[in-house]
Amino acid sequence: MDWLKISLYDNASPIMEQLILFHDYSMLIISTILSLVFFLMTKMVKNYFYSNNILENQMIELIWTLVPTIILSFIALPSLHLLYLMDELYNPILTIKILGHQWYWSYEYNDFNSIEFDSYLNPTSTLRLLEVDNSTPVPLNCQVRLVTSSHDVLHSWTIPAMGLKMDATPGRLNQMSLFSNRTGSFFGQCSEICGANHSFMPIVVDIVPMKYFMSWIKNFN
Repeated sequence: MDWLKISLYDNASPIMEQLILFHDYSMLIISTILSLVFFLMTKMVKNYFYSNNILENQMIELIWTLVPTIILSFIALPSLHLLYLMDELYNPILTIKILGHQWYWSYEYNDFNSIEFDSYLNPTSTLRLLEVDNSTPVPLNCQVRLVTSSHDVLHSWTIPAMGLKMDATPGRLNQMSLFSNRTGSFFGQCSEICGANHSFMPIVVDIVPMKYFMSWIKNFN
């Protein structure tokens, strides 16, 4: 986390890096607009004089119509570019199926003889409501397809540090892409209010080098 823990998580994927840059870029524009509006309002309140040209002026009306449109274009274009990048999925080497239950997650590695396991909250962990008994290993620097669905109600599979958030909807398959450029354990929680134990559905993804991932596959019981 950044200074005073008021900013976003440190990025663990190229997509999250771009999302943080877009956030900072948008906040710069918004802060500039707020400062300018506050300055103009202060000047108007303290000014004892007025001009008839300000009360009705077609040029001013044209400017304050066109300028917001231009500003919104500068925000919308990179936003659309990011949306397309987040949906882009080219030649993944691995597919992981994620199934939401009340209140735990199931994972399936169908590319490796149907490896399946459930992931429950670990109540004895020092990381309150964040640790699980079975984490999800994913190879480093690899394009991975994540397919989400639900067994009962709406859930949402989320890893903030990777910029991942996808609803798990009953009777429907949703798809997203995972590509991480650094190792580590990354945490998330169900982001959809799915019932009384909604807060007890943590998510842990372990990003490991390929040789360790293949060793885990071979030794899986």
